Amino acid sequence: MNCFMNRVKSFLKSEDGPTATEYAVMLALIIVAAIGSIQLVGTKVSDTFTNVEGKLPTVAP
Repeated sequence: MNCFMNRVKSFLKSEDGPTATEYAVMLALIIVAAIGSIQLVGTKVSDTFTNVEGKLPTVAP
C-alpha cells in the first residue's frame, strides 16, 4: 500500500500530468471539430443526392 501511495505522490508532483491533460483537451477539441465537419459534409452530400434524384425521370414498373 505504501508503494502505491508513493507512486500517486510521484505522479502528482511530476510534470507529465498537466501535459497529458493538455493533450486530452486538444484531442477532445479535434474530435468535436471533426464530428462537426463530417456532419456538415454529410448534409451537403445528402442534399446533392436528393437534388439529383428529383431530376431523374420516373420509370414505371
